[in-house]
Amino acid sequence: MMIDPMEFRRQCIKSDSERDRGLVTPPDIVRADDLCYGPDPVWNRLDVYRPAAAAGPLPVIVSFHGGAWVYGSKEIYQFYCMNLAQRGFAVVNYSYRLAPEHRFPAAIADTNRVFAWVQEHAAEYGLDLSRLFAVGDSAGAMGLAVYACILTNPAYAAAYPFTPPSGLTLRGIALNCGLYTALDKQKDLAPMLPQENPAQALSLLHVISHITPAFPPSFVMTSNGDFLRDEPQHLLPVLQKHGVPHQFRCCGDDAHVLFHVFHCDIRSEAARGINDAECAFFRSLC
Repeated sequence: MMIDPMEFRRQCIKSDSERDRGLVTPPDIVRADDLCYGPDPVWNRLDVYRPAAAAGPLPVIVSFHGGAWVYGSKEIYQFYCMNLAQRGFAVVNYSYRLAPEHRFPAAIADTNRVFAWVQEHAAEYGLDLSRLFAVGDSAGAMGLAVYACILTNPAYAAAYPFTPPSGLTLRGIALNCGLYTALDKQKDLAPMLPQENPAQALSLLHVISHITPAFPPSFVMTSNGDFLRDEPQHLLPVLQKHGVPHQFRCCGDDAHVLFHVFHCDIRSEAARGINDAECAFFRSLC
């Protein structure tokens, strides 16, 4: 069912504000805020978080936030991203242009700008480009998978109106509660689809058709109460077919129902466990 973007934003702001009420910047984190990475003065902004005690270049996690393509910002994801940084990473947390005001591929183009910024400012912010990772949830998982395909499938990349930064390599990615099929999702994705040739956009967003053996090692996560919990059933066989190293976790059990993007609630024991596991997966690839 197609969502009403304005109503969805109102509902999410309320629920996310309640989830994060009382959270503050941890004393063991240093942050650089509101750094400009592109031409849009409102949406092309990012933060960088680092453990305060760390010196020198750190492995990097870039976070592609969720929100059905119509909601979300770095401010909403700051506590989740700082929590990841507490595990020994530099974390880049960015906002991007949202639909329906900015339709596909605007968010992907902004993501490309973020990674160009990371390359250009690695020395300044202590970012180890040889240990570059990314996480995405919900729409962000789909977007991250799309961007990983752009980096690893030249024929697919040629369909986009931008060029990836030279030499950019993702060592690994974590795809959380994501959507990886699109051909039958026109109503669901309608707010972000371009009004001209939406069928082409759906084909480009159908991630499972564009994965190659070069796709980065992937940690794929869903949960027993996730409304997208069946999506990994489409993705995992494709990763297996192409020999892409991957781990899969479906979180929750009969006594503990875990819902969509539960891992963003950093007060939750379940979130701590899966975020630990994903960071351990990244460290295993270093």
